[in-house]
Amino acid sequence: MGESVLPAKIKPYDFSRRDEADMHARADALLSEMTGRRSCRMFSSEPVPRELIEKVIAIAHTAPSGANRKPWRFVAVDNPQLKKQIREAAEKEERENYDHRFPQAWLDALEPIGTNAHKPMLEEAPWLVVMFRIDWEEIDGVRYKNYYPSESTGIAAGMFVMACHQVGLATLTDTPSPMNFLRDLLGRPDNEKPYLLLPVGYPAKDCTVPDIPKKPLHEALQWNKGNE
Repeated sequence: MGESVLPAKIKPYDFSRRDEADMHARADALLSEMTGRRSCRMFSSEPVPRELIEKVIAIAHTAPSGANRKPWRFVAVDNPQLKKQIREAAEKEERENYDHRFPQAWLDALEPIGTNAHKPMLEEAPWLVVMFRIDWEEIDGVRYKNYYPSESTGIAAGMFVMACHQVGLATLTDTPSPMNFLRDLLGRPDNEKPYLLLPVGYPAKDCTVPDIPKKPLHEALQWNKGNE
């Protein structure tokens, strides 16, 4: 990597302009498909090809990042014994969370979703994809700071979830915090901070999800100063 002292070469932006009707049609189709996306907690053990996982990670890896540093690491796990170890460590932390760490307000917020410390999906899903945030990197004995690592990794995470849904895979964004056990189990260095644990695969045949409403768009969108 290293700090660049010269401006990057430039090239024409390869952008395909679409007519407005096509843009609306694509937006409507994408909205319809993504509205059906749900977090999956009941996975089939049916295998998913490694090549497909690599492709959805490659899509996420196209995400923009601060100073183009790409401050993330994807670790894809399908080893059964390693998944078992991850589940055991995650459930240990989650039992502490649900029994002692979480305030009552947080437990009340989680109750409609039905989550608890039990994490069978971490063994059932054919893949666990662990995202790490890289705050700094050392090259030739020199430490280089990454810029906006949290924001950048968040964008890549969103693109990964969307890519999985678009190709036909279910996901779950899991955060059994604190998550340093993931760094230890996966042999990652100290400068990499566990960010998300994502089971990936196909939903189980008997999979169910909470039937709860989403926040209406008008509550999440404002035009200009809000008086229009």
